[in-house]
Amino acid sequence: MENYIRLALRGAGRLFAEEKLLAWLGVAGFVLAAGIAAYIGMFGPIVPPEGNVASAFSFNAAIGVFMLSIAMLLPLSGFKAKARTAIRRVFVPIVVYAYAVETIQHFRGVNPRFSQSGSIIDTIAGTAFGLASFILIIVTTVVAVAFFRRKLLAARPLLILGIRYSFVSVTLSFAAGLWMIALNGRFTGAGGNIIVLHGLGFHALQVLPLLGWLLERSRAEARRAQLLLHTGSAAWIASVAAVAIQTAAGRTIFEWSALPVVAAAGLLLCLASIAAAAGTELLKPRFAPAVPSFTDLER
Repeated sequence: MENYIRLALRGAGRLFAEEKLLAWLGVAGFVLAAGIAAYIGMFGPIVPPEGNVASAFSFNAAIGVFMLSIAMLLPLSGFKAKARTAIRRVFVPIVVYAYAVETIQHFRGVNPRFSQSGSIIDTIAGTAFGLASFILIIVTTVVAVAFFRRKLLAARPLLILGIRYSFVSVTLSFAAGLWMIALNGRFTGAGGNIIVLHGLGFHALQVLPLLGWLLERSRAEARRAQLLLHTGSAAWIASVAAVAIQTAAGRTIFEWSALPVVAAAGLLLCLASIAAAAGTELLKPRFAPAVPSFTDLER
């Protein structure tokens, strides 16, 4: 077991070697979430009049995952060192502020975004939170656009295609975030919850690059690998779109109707594509020629 842990830590060190600060920023989200989980276990999630620390738990964990994903993907973007430094200098203060506002306000019993009972200072903090969200969207879009350059696709087509698909999903997630800001809340109709759409869209940053990376390493022929990548990625996007339509109709995604079934089927098809990619990768000969690591752009 000790050897497996050592190997895992070594692999993580290589994976985040070029963006250690962003990676540690992601880890901070998990540390905050763990502390909040302990608090919830002892005292429960509700802090009157508006606070719900369960929301702070999920937010911090989600931002932690997001920052770890950006830390992995940014070295693949082709940006020069100065550009990456500039991007890092925007991400760090925004994420630190987001962690602080989300956590502190909920523990104070104040909704950090849509407070109805807070003071003028709480309103200003919430407005700044919204502005920070807009800046985060802009900077993430800049990173996303970089992956649509032709030279990156030529270097590692399967991985870069997976990343491109993931940012399409993230765009839908950003639209959901703006939707919540416009509504001043997360609920639509009788049962629609925009936060489900928001979260599902972001998780493409972990799922679809993984699919591309596995196929890059696999023994599958080029045509089959591309088919698996397009199938799994399109299925994920279709799932997110189905959730969006169901939510816009004001209905919960957790019901037995056509759109939730389509959404579930899309996720299952995407997972099946990942399983098939992993299976072909595991079938490689033990002494197969070396393949690029996740962050190695040189073929």
